[in-house]
Amino acid sequence: MATHTTRHDKAVAAMESSQQTGGGVLPVHVAIIMDGNGRWANAHGKSRSEGHRAGYKNVERILEHLRETGVKCVTLFSFSTENWERPEEEVTALMDLLALAIDEQVQKLHRNNVRIVHIGRTDRLRPELQQKIRRAVELTARNGGMTLCLAFDYGGRAEIVHAARQLVLQGAQAEDITEEALASHLYTTGLPDPDLVIRTGGEFRISNFLLWQAAYAEFYSTPSNWPDFDENELDAALSAFGRRERRFGRVT
Repeated sequence: MATHTTRHDKAVAAMESSQQTGGGVLPVHVAIIMDGNGRWANAHGKSRSEGHRAGYKNVERILEHLRETGVKCVTLFSFSTENWERPEEEVTALMDLLALAIDEQVQKLHRNNVRIVHIGRTDRLRPELQQKIRRAVELTARNGGMTLCLAFDYGGRAEIVHAARQLVLQGAQAEDITEEALASHLYTTGLPDPDLVIRTGGEFRISNFLLWQAAYAEFYSTPSNWPDFDENELDAALSAFGRRERRFGRVT
């Protein structure tokens, strides 16, 4: 008979996954909804594309600070399945930014022992961008430091539908559909669930981001737009996480 992990086991494992540090509890996996580039651009009299470029420039310093802090896994919500509905010029600018980021940052990330993982679809991206993503993932696949997940053309609902379809294609019966079976077919299989989800830009929505994985994540919202979100704000988010009591539905 197959052995199934209980909800209690999952809760204990999740609580144990957080790292004890001198400054308190540090999340293992931080996921970030990088919101507010457009609002930042409006406030500075710039185009939305310029706002996205400013947001891109902020990614490097935040990733470096997370790596130095000791966070093991980071997921960045870079482009959602719904973002295709934005003006063509803006979509093209975002695609160009991802290509630029790979060209400029991958070698440095590789030297820093960072593993790159892509979650989401690639079939709708232009072929040269698909190739850049594939090469970045392959180059860093054996790195054992921080894992960087790029959620690009990603949607939580689409991910769950994709996982269910994979089970059906494999001939799964009704009794085979378990939480563990479904989770094993998600884009994030093999990665820890996020402990902390940070959203910049002042909104309190999860916006179809890691719907399954973030079921018990702590949520932190800041009014700062992404280009203005700095190391001090990040430390404030990590500190707030350290003060949270994570009970996972249990009574302590």
